Amino acid sequence: MNDETKQDTGDAVQENDEAVTDDWAAAFAEQAQAEAAATPAPMEELLDEGRPLSADEVNMDVILDIPVTIAMEIGRTRINIRNLLQLNQGSVVELDRLAGEPLDVLVNGTLIAHGEVVVVNEKYGIRLTDVISPAERVKKLK
Repeated sequence: MNDETKQDTGDAVQENDEAVTDDWAAAFAEQAQAEAAATPAPMEELLDEGRPLSADEVNMDVILDIPVTIAMEIGRTRINIRNLLQLNQGSVVELDRLAGEPLDVLVNGTLIAHGEVVVVNEKYGIRLTDVISPAERVKKLK
């Protein structure tokens, strides 16, 4: 390779590096422009005369459409991996609950009620027998 070819190759690499740098610079400029143009979400629904609302005053409509996961738990158990790998069709797993004890009703993993299994139109359901008060639920979150 002669000196002129090396020079041309070096120029091409330098131009490519400059193009990549220009792309990054353009991306950063675009991001900065978007951040500068962004406006904060309106908080009028949660604020009253410039002061934060108390827990009793919060507008519940803001959160009513948030999806949550609800689960009914019959019971739990702990087993080692050896026993887990030996499970097959027909195996019986002993749970920590007695027959007839109420099920736990969990919302996003938080206990909110106890209930019993019912069958309605050939489908399983849960009849709530004891609902934990909101104050007790908040205490458990802390």
